[in-house]
Formats: sequence, structure tokens, C-alpha cells
Amino acid sequence: MTEKALSGVKVLELATCVAGPYCAKLFADLGAEVIKIEQPGAGDEARRRGPFPNDIPHPERSGLFLYLNTNKLGVTLNVGSHSGRELFKQLVKWADILVEDNPPTKMKQLGFDYETLQTINPRLITTSITPFGQTGPYKDYKAYGLNISHVSGSGYVTPVLESDGELGPIKGGGFFEDYCHGLSAAAATLTALYYCEMTGQGQHVDVSKQEASLCIDRDSALMRDIEGKVLSRVRKVGAGGFIPTRDGYAWMAVVDDRHWKAFCQIMGDPEWTKDEKFKDRDSRELNVQELNSLIGEWAKEFDKEILYHKIQSAGVPAGVVRSPGAIMEHDQQFKARGFFVEIDHPVAGTLTYPSAPYILSETPWAVERPAPMLGEHNEAVYCDLLGHSRQELVKLREAGAI
Repeated sequence: MTEKALSGVKVLELATCVAGPYCAKLFADLGAEVIKIEQPGAGDEARRRGPFPNDIPHPERSGLFLYLNTNKLGVTLNVGSHSGRELFKQLVKWADILVEDNPPTKMKQLGFDYETLQTINPRLITTSITPFGQTGPYKDYKAYGLNISHVSGSGYVTPVLESDGELGPIKGGGFFEDYCHGLSAAAATLTALYYCEMTGQGQHVDVSKQEASLCIDRDSALMRDIEGKVLSRVRKVGAGGFIPTRDGYAWMAVVDDRHWKAFCQIMGDPEWTKDEKFKDRDSRELNVQELNSLIGEWAKEFDKEILYHKIQSAGVPAGVVRSPGAIMEHDQQFKARGFFVEIDHPVAGTLTYPSAPYILSETPWAVERPAPMLGEHNEAVYCDLLGHSRQELVKLREAGAI
């Protein structure tokens, strides 16, 4: 078997839904041994969220859960019970990294605050992902994606639309920011792991979702400080933008005179392009609505894919609006790089998953196992790894500890 980038790294995950599990998934997919802890009976919240094959809810068929938990071992554990806490301590001794997303007060009540965990395993890296971090007046506040999107300011500028009136609050689509939170946590954790390898000392990685979201749009904050301007969703687009075509939308940006000249050549230098109203960047901006209307009349004769490649080949910034289905089925770039992979799951069956946005030449990304079924690896972890007998496992299950 090919050596993986994080082979030998041991990760314990006590987190639900997206940010924490995605952080741990990034490690698992690179070869780390990740043990995911779920509440007995209920499991991870993501199991109850879609999409589900054929739109039939099932805890073992959630597309969200299946994607977020590839290559992990899965156990059930009630860390609120006495026996469960003792098992958790044994797992903490085993681990190099703990990824958790619980409120600071809950971890302290359980006896698993950072200081206590350090006495159990001084080398342990504890990565805590919470809405507002471990300190400050908001540290105990709960929040969801919508809250975080706006309390960080990122929702104020997304998406960019053309409008004459004020627009109400909105957040980015799907779990975009949650994935960014997980990615920020993973990067910080790897830095802490590198430090531990050099010094033998673990540390607490305190991740604030609010701060991670702000860092996505940090240029907006800098613009406010440097130029005194506040970006808004109510913004006029420049020349080009989203262009209606015969079968959908393409996108282009005619920013400077070089782009304009190349684009005029693509259109065959129609007479209207020579109008004084479009002679330079400033005049085109002043007359952008009329300009985009004329561009739209020309573009509607083309299919979007043909128009995209036609504009792109001339060196003009361009794109095409595709649905997720079109991307998976028809995008030749993804196919050439083998980005989408099929993974077989004993309950969900064979589904197509996104792989990794990188290719490592010496330690490649790979799927070794699908997402675990609820409690699938209890025996492997508690008996084979921690040394408990099968009889003890039965008693722990009867007591509600696992």
C-alpha cells in the first residue's frame, strides 16, 4: 500500500454536521487514522440531513454524512455517562489530535476542558471549533450558518447583484462557510502538529467560525479601513457580467481596453462598437446598461459552452454557468483529472463523490473505506485497540455507554 501523507497520525473526532467532520475528513483522506465518535442511537446530526437517494430519508444514506466521513472508523459513545467518560479518556491517550465542536461550558462540565485533557495526554492537540471561539463576551453563544454569515459581515456582500433598492439578508449557498471553517481548522491543526513533532508539546487550537468567515472576505474589511467604502450587495455590474445565451448564461468581464479590443474582434467589429459612448473604460462604464444590452443581443445566437470557449480563447476573462449535474456529466476538465470517484457503501450503494482539489505525486489521496455505519467499528476500537473484552462491550452497550 502506498504511504500516505499523514500515515501514523491518530485523530479523535467529537463533532457533528460539517465544520468539525470536514476538518477530520481532510486528515482521514490523507492517511490519518480517524475515529469518529457519535451519540448512541441518534448519531451525527448530518445523518438526518439530505440529500438522500430517491429522496427517502435514512440515517445510513445521507449524502452529506457519506461525503464528510469517508476513511473514518466510527464508534458510538455516550461521553455524558461515567463509563463513557472513562472510554473517552482512553481514546484521548491514544490520539495525537482531538477535533471537537462542543460549547466550552459543555466540555468543562464533562471534565474535558483543555487543561484536563493535557494532563491525560501532554502531546495532545485539541482543536476546538465554535461559533465565536473560547474567549470573549460571545464565547457561550450558539449560532448556525446564517448567524455566522452575518455576524462576520460576509453575508452583507454575497452575492453581488444589480439592484436599485435595498436587499434583505442572505447567506452563501449550501454549507460553504462551514467547509471554510473546517479548512481553517485543518490548516491550523497541521501547524500545531508540526510544532508537536519538533517539541513534543501539544496545544489548544481555538477556531472561531466568526473570524474564519471574516477571513473569507477580508478584502471587504480592508476596503472599509483603507478607502472608507463599504461593499454592498447592491452594486452595478461592469461591462459584460452574466450574459443570456441561447441555452443559459455565460459570464465575461471586459475590464480594460485590451479586453474590449479583443472582444470587438470576436463579435466581428460591429459598427456600434465604434460609438464614442464606448471609446474607453470610463465611457463604457457610464453607458454600461446600453452596452450590455447590445452584447446580449449578439450573445443570444450562441450556445453558452461555445460562447465561453470563443471568448476565453481571445484572452478575455470568461466563464459559463453550469448546474452541478452538468459539471459531473460533461465537464472535460474534471474528467481528465479524475476528480469524481465512485464509492460503494453497504447500505447507500455506489454513489459518485468529489475527491480532493489537489494531486500529490508521492502520497496520493485515496478512498480506503466508505463512511462508517452507526457504531460499525465499536468492536475494532474498544476491543482490538483498547483491549476490552467482548463481554465488557455487551455490558457497556446495556448500560447505554456505547
